[in-house]
Amino acid sequence: MRRWMGVPLAAVALTACVTINVYFPAAEAKEAAREFVEKVIGDEAEAAPKPQDKPGGQSAYVPATQRSLASRIDLASIDVWSLVGIGTAHAQGQPDITIKTPAIQAIQTRMAQRFDSQLKAQFESGALGIANDGTIDVRDASRIPLPQRVAVNQAVADQNRDARAVYREIAVANDHPEWEQQIRAVFARQWVDSARPGWWVQDASGGWRQK
Repeated sequence: MRRWMGVPLAAVALTACVTINVYFPAAEAKEAAREFVEKVIGDEAEAAPKPQDKPGGQSAYVPATQRSLASRIDLASIDVWSLVGIGTAHAQGQPDITIKTPAIQAIQTRMAQRFDSQLKAQFESGALGIANDGTIDVRDASRIPLPQRVAVNQAVADQNRDARAVYREIAVANDHPEWEQQIRAVFARQWVDSARPGWWVQDASGGWRQK
């Protein structure tokens, strides 16, 4: 009798462990957007120094007592449920945004090459601007030399197509297609934030301003 009474309790405990509580990881999405956008624009931020390194490249000495304590903490933090196939971090919706898939990186490479070869000069001239929806607009076509207008218009269309595709691809790659609009909104803000001084950006009301 006791053996059978334990079955419902075990079922309840198991159900509690796999309860899904997923939320959109806004901070992680912003960091992913910053990394992606800066790579496309071409001026990546310097890599932060490793926490374990001292100035001058010397490794920090960790006393044996601290190493032992760290080992105990690591052992204590082991996810026992993962040993039986239940990933609690995933089940609880632990925030994470990945942009390191082959499809995403292929789009990023295309966008970076196109930006450098065809679009950057047009941003600097004021012909192009960053729209408030995460795309590029031809703000002033008269600033584009006539022989280049067809090519620039095509490059803008291709860049916007790739941008829309990457927002969708990031959402799908992170197993949450429903996040596409939120990811697009985060990227839209990041394009504006990453715009260089002198470039034109569009505000929320649709007006243009120069950074």
